[in-house]
Amino acid sequence: MKAAQINTYGGGEVVEINENAPEPMIAPGKVLVEIYAAGVNPVDWKIREGYLQQMAPLQFPATLGGDFSGVVKEVGEGVSEFKKGDEVYGQAGLLNGGSGSFAEIALGDTQKIARKPEHANYVEAAALPLAGVSAWQGLIDHMKLSRGNKILIHGGAGGIGSFAVQIAKYLGAYVATTVSASDMEYAKELGADEVIDYETQRLEDLARDYDAVFDTSGSGGDTYERSFRVVKKGGLIVSMTEQPRQDLIEQYGVNTIRQSTEVTSERLSKLAELVGQGILKIEIDKTFSLDQAAQALAYLQTQHSRGKVVLNIKRE
Repeated sequence: MKAAQINTYGGGEVVEINENAPEPMIAPGKVLVEIYAAGVNPVDWKIREGYLQQMAPLQFPATLGGDFSGVVKEVGEGVSEFKKGDEVYGQAGLLNGGSGSFAEIALGDTQKIARKPEHANYVEAAALPLAGVSAWQGLIDHMKLSRGNKILIHGGAGGIGSFAVQIAKYLGAYVATTVSASDMEYAKELGADEVIDYETQRLEDLARDYDAVFDTSGSGGDTYERSFRVVKKGGLIVSMTEQPRQDLIEQYGVNTIRQSTEVTSERLSKLAELVGQGILKIEIDKTFSLDQAAQALAYLQTQHSRGKVVLNIKRE
């Protein structure tokens, strides 16, 4: 089978297309999936560059990619929730008990897979797992966001942010978001009540006494520090990148969480329901072929994408 692999850590030049990669072997509690599309996330280029090698060193050659959508090819021993031919989506990354989704076939753990959302094609479904679950986990599991709450979402036009804006509105919250000037209309279309241009406007001048801030953008310490001025005492800041700062926590009386996203079948199923009901729309910024995996990672790393980047592996 064909797969996008690396044999060493580094930049885009280390990504190779292996036309004869061995097909993963089925294992108990897992499924083999024919991959139709694979979502591309920032963590994928960070894994390529070796950012996570101290925590989770790879064995080379290593197939990149986590998010996927596709069709079950074979089920392992003890698997009863899926059968051959089921349309599924989820995660199959090497760090999540899988074999890597930038490939024509991947092995995935059934606890990180669910049935593909109705009314979503394979490319759209592949865009959803990590970013969608990140939004769900932050807003629902950590913040317990509810009707009437006020939330500021950093990076509302990005992968996680675009899902977070829609889910927060679905939950009945008042939603403000920071985006670039070119994305302001897009953020309003997603449902944001207030849109802040982070390049020309100071968020702390426009947003005060909010219940929560969700920092999805990874835009650095300055944005994180200024977010404390937005949240009311006893409120919560959830960041995808910044570790809790005890000095700021004590100064402002605000709680903080550095979120590590856990994709689960239950969360994937909840997201699929929202997509099926037309509540959650999936924006695709750009698609690439499997042969263009290196370019897809470079694009995500260097460009300001609106929505998600996806590898269209088995073109529909």
